[in-house]
Amino acid sequence: MSWVVGVDSGGSGVRYALGTAAPDGTVTRIAAAADAEPVPTGPGGIDPERFLARLVPAVRGLLAEAGAGAPVALAVGAAGMGSLGDGLRATLPGALAEALGVRRLALAADAVTAYAGALGQRPGAVIAAGTGMIAVGATPEGWRRADGWGHLLGDCGGGAWIGRAGLEAALRAYDGRRGGSAALLAAAETIFGPAEGFPEALYPRPDRPAVLASFAPEVGRLAAGDPVARAVLVRAAEHIADAACAVCPPSGECEVALTGGLFKLGEPLVGPVLAALGERVPHATTVPAATDPLGGALIVAAALATGSLRLPRDPKLLNVSADQDR
Repeated sequence: MSWVVGVDSGGSGVRYALGTAAPDGTVTRIAAAADAEPVPTGPGGIDPERFLARLVPAVRGLLAEAGAGAPVALAVGAAGMGSLGDGLRATLPGALAEALGVRRLALAADAVTAYAGALGQRPGAVIAAGTGMIAVGATPEGWRRADGWGHLLGDCGGGAWIGRAGLEAALRAYDGRRGGSAALLAAAETIFGPAEGFPEALYPRPDRPAVLASFAPEVGRLAAGDPVARAVLVRAAEHIADAACAVCPPSGECEVALTGGLFKLGEPLVGPVLAALGERVPHATTVPAATDPLGGALIVAAALATGSLRLPRDPKLLNVSADQDR
């Protein structure tokens, strides 16, 4: 057995897991930890020093709790890794080798670890929806991706998108404009205070995507009785299906898995998503995700530890910093 570590960093915080990898690459999760604060980004992307300041103590704690030695491999799945991960790719390999003794490191977009958790290493497509939203497809030739451009430019249909649309409908009701929802307004004022204070409550926050996404469950809760809330989720489902259509092959069989915390909204969102997938990607088969993105990070780490990693390498989406034979 080899000790391996998986890390899942997203808009709602960072999670860590320690596991053991069998020689065939099978992984068993032993312990886990989490903190709720997202890793900040700056002009250079995700802040590697602040990321390390959290990751190293958390992993050391898990290793000590389990009485484990140095991990053989570690995999990080991080939101923004594809476009904002240059600092992590430059800093983490050397820093983690020195701090934890780990020599095999995979730095991946969180969509890739979500993919591994959902489908393992077989071809298909995964829709990963939490605070953000991205669809990825994998074939032996490489990765296909759609959206995942962040809450300002995309992530259409994700948690922050739904929360923002719900809050916009609340403010429309407050103003007396068409398309407003009194129910969403009441829910928003319960959480954020009087409507006229929404900008003050939201705009200065460094974790705006997570704050916006925190309102998505209210949209889901009200969807059964409020047509505006229901319409928000239908539009979100259409965006999600559009992304899936972009990464699935145009014909032939394609497994599609839904993963991520957003789908915990349940039938109010999942029902419209399945209906939209049936219209846009009729040749796809929807399958359940085998495990969560944190489990996917462990799967990648275990495959790296045992020399069985078959997922396509990519400088931005799945970067492996050490040869598997080392």
